[in-house]
Amino acid sequence: MSENKNTKFVFVTGGVTSSLGKGIISASLGVLLKERGFKVSIQKLDPYINVDPGTMNPYEHGECYVTEDGAETDLDLGHYERFLNSYTSQKNNITAGKIYQSVIDKERKGKYLGKTVQVIPHITNEIKKQIKSLSKDNFDFIITEIGGTVGDIESLPFIESIRQLKWELEKNAIVMHLTLIPYLHSSGELKTKPTQNSVKKLRELGLQPDIIICRTRRDLTEDVKNKIALFCNIEKSSVIESKDAETIYEVPCLMKNQNLDKVVLKKLQTKTKNSCKLKNWNSFLKNLKNPKQETTIALVGKYIELKDSYKSIVEALYHAGVKNKCKINIKWVHSEDLVKNKIKNILKNVNGVLVAPGFGDRGIEGKIQAIKYVRENKIPFFGICLGMQCAVIEFSRNILNLKNANSTEFDKNTIYPVIDLMNNQKKISYKGGTMRLGAYKCEIKKDSKTFNIYKSSNISERHRHRYEFNNDFLSKFEEKEFIASGINKKLNLVEIMEYKKHPWFIGVQFHPEFKSTVEQAQPLFVSFIKNSLIQNG
Repeated sequence: MSENKNTKFVFVTGGVTSSLGKGIISASLGVLLKERGFKVSIQKLDPYINVDPGTMNPYEHGECYVTEDGAETDLDLGHYERFLNSYTSQKNNITAGKIYQSVIDKERKGKYLGKTVQVIPHITNEIKKQIKSLSKDNFDFIITEIGGTVGDIESLPFIESIRQLKWELEKNAIVMHLTLIPYLHSSGELKTKPTQNSVKKLRELGLQPDIIICRTRRDLTEDVKNKIALFCNIEKSSVIESKDAETIYEVPCLMKNQNLDKVVLKKLQTKTKNSCKLKNWNSFLKNLKNPKQETTIALVGKYIELKDSYKSIVEALYHAGVKNKCKINIKWVHSEDLVKNKIKNILKNVNGVLVAPGFGDRGIEGKIQAIKYVRENKIPFFGICLGMQCAVIEFSRNILNLKNANSTEFDKNTIYPVIDLMNNQKKISYKGGTMRLGAYKCEIKKDSKTFNIYKSSNISERHRHRYEFNNDFLSKFEEKEFIASGINKKLNLVEIMEYKKHPWFIGVQFHPEFKSTVEQAQPLFVSFIKNSLIQNG
């Protein structure tokens, strides 16, 4: 399939500081353009040398997001999917590691015919090729976010590639630059100098921004806008205010009010298809801001210090809250704090407990004790991936009387390995990209709670794990009514466990949070929150 020559490209760069919200701005622009009838995709360029975030500690990078086709990607792709309600893929997250690996592989195969391999043209050509590969899917707009800030040494090949692309694509590409406008309390002024310096640095690298988006806590005055336009060499209408919002879901509306989509369409000389009313989006936002009730959910994890480690779970809870017209209060619980004498005090006022995914044995016993408490006290329980595995271990020890039952991830010598490695995982030494990744089918038993939740006997959900339920023990569980309500028939793997003697006690081996969007809240999360409200009521 050839490239679509009519595809428009919007390149999003950042200056002054990181974490300004390039991903949210990119996703918000995508929402506005999609609302106008355009086919839109968003990609992220990450300058780090890792091939992907799959082997990175959550403390380093936050959540590792997984796409349908099994790509381990930056968490911003989660924002793209949640906002646009459409899937991303391997093509949507490009790292420097992938680029260099591809170029080196080609060099080893003699593809460069003995030439000296250099950053320009070989690395930059590979970056451009990866960026343009999405246009083969006939998108009207491709929004490309460049990670980091202008001036970072590792970002230079990406900036140079964009400079070349902007020249090659002529009127089909623009650059949108996101900066910070700090407010100094001592002088009572909004300061534009950091933005001026950021744009100056960008221009030194050969890029003139077409639009400047200004993150600010206060309204930009006309004088401030005029000053930015004058010193950054852009039209005043292209200076866009991005004021701090209560929730990320307000940002598309704020950008619409600032006419961002209109400015982009004008710059790219593109006629709009539809008006931009954001009717469904505004309805979601209204319900989010005006809940009729509330519930408190304990989120039990081992990376609580960095809440971005559970970004998709948090957003899925909020989506489910909107669906149930209730406010979600998240009580963050570090699993290492859940020693026996504290559990009752920590969990006594919660209406539901979600035990989160993770790797390694740190904090595992705390998770197991929390699950025992909610099982015995009939509190709604939702276990995701490792959370499900901990529920299996807890049940084994306390109901099946399998003393010291465990996962071989935590105890290789356990005599009751209720969770174990798949046979095809046992000889793997490489860690990156070797887990069970991406979407897998699951068949649900019709006489189960899970079937009533999904209202279907066949579903597909995304995975990211190595260890699985050990089928050798399944009959013992089902005798005690902890049943495997979801099975992957092709691989004969347990995907869902639910305890029939409990009002709502479900563990899933997959990651349902990855498929929850603004338009389509994930069914398990919706049901979990609904039952927590019953607990609250």
